[in-house]
Amino acid sequence: MKSNPAGSSPEACKATGQAPQQKTQTTPAKASQQKVVVTGGGGYLGFSLGSSLAQSGTSVILLDLRRPQWELSPGTKFIQADIRDEEALYSAFEGADCVFHAASYGMSGAEKLQKEQIESINVGGTKLVIDVCVRRRVPRLVYTSTVNVAFGGKRIEQGSEDSVPYFPLEKHLDHYSRTKAIADQLTLMANGTPLPGGGTLRTCVLRPPGIYGPEEQRHLPRVASHIKKRLFMFRFGDPGTRMNWVHVRNLVQAHVLAAEALTPTKGFVASGQAYYINDGESVNLFEWMAPLFEKLGYSQPWIQVPISWVYLTAAVMEYVHLALHPICSIPPLLTRSEVRSVAVTHTFQIAKARAQLGYAPDKFSFADVVERYVQSTTQKPRGSTAWTLLRLLLGLLLLLGLLAGALHLLGLQPSFQ
Repeated sequence: MKSNPAGSSPEACKATGQAPQQKTQTTPAKASQQKVVVTGGGGYLGFSLGSSLAQSGTSVILLDLRRPQWELSPGTKFIQADIRDEEALYSAFEGADCVFHAASYGMSGAEKLQKEQIESINVGGTKLVIDVCVRRRVPRLVYTSTVNVAFGGKRIEQGSEDSVPYFPLEKHLDHYSRTKAIADQLTLMANGTPLPGGGTLRTCVLRPPGIYGPEEQRHLPRVASHIKKRLFMFRFGDPGTRMNWVHVRNLVQAHVLAAEALTPTKGFVASGQAYYINDGESVNLFEWMAPLFEKLGYSQPWIQVPISWVYLTAAVMEYVHLALHPICSIPPLLTRSEVRSVAVTHTFQIAKARAQLGYAPDKFSFADVVERYVQSTTQKPRGSTAWTLLRLLLGLLLLLGLLAGALHLLGLQPSFQ
């Protein structure tokens, strides 16, 4: 399910293949004279961004704890380091014209429950990035935030940067969204910071939804795995529920344009600004995922389950994971925040990015991405019998029935508005 993206994590999947990012149509001004650093450069977005910039002549340093799973493009250098390593950052940022801070942790799955790790990377790491940018006199910082800084389970329809405030920090269900909101605000507050010896640090933040694209390794493979295990027989939520997604090439375009918009050539138009970035379309998740079920050879979810049941089950999965974590790891199928993301409409305008950055998202097809994914993987036999389906359904209903009463007493009833 969705949550915003950005950067690589210590638990990133390993794979081989070609670089996921092809040349974007946007070329940064005076790219051949620039040096940029991309934190989270071993992840899908960070590597795609770095590869695109390198192809335009920019000198690129990719910094990440894990090595990229794709071959480095000419003009890129990889530094293996933790975002919390001050000495490594200080060395990497030397002579940089711009830093793209895309590193984060806790976006989805079991990662979302690791509070201390999330806090130290998303908040502590961002504070350190800002501090080193100032000390190294880096004039521009672009932060990859998330729509979750504004969304926390309340309906948002075509929200804008001015109309939708930050969701209250204390009300966030997950540590990722809360810490990304803190980092978002820290980055914007750092805008205008004087640099030693003269100059000013200019900052801006981009707020994308979930990312998709060729060789994306977080959302699509996870959902595909659940489909193959027949764990997604059910659907929930109103068919009219809508959300946004963004193709990696569109998000790369937005980052390049944002960096340009922090220069005097562009009048520093993006200085201190936040921008929602998506494909310019809203979709229902289950309808949007239809090509994935079709290409994998499975029927689409046909069992309609009440949202409250799914939410309560997600809550139990979270508590079971946390309780057993010292002994073994049982990753939750869904977390509560992911259930809300699917069940509650939250869409955002990109008018500000269009007007100020010149952002013009290209049209992409999720079906094409699925086709490429299926071709690159070996399908396992379905092996799904009526008896297996019945046992799964009965087990689910029994679990939900037993837990609903107990969770009600614990005050875990969801609120969807």
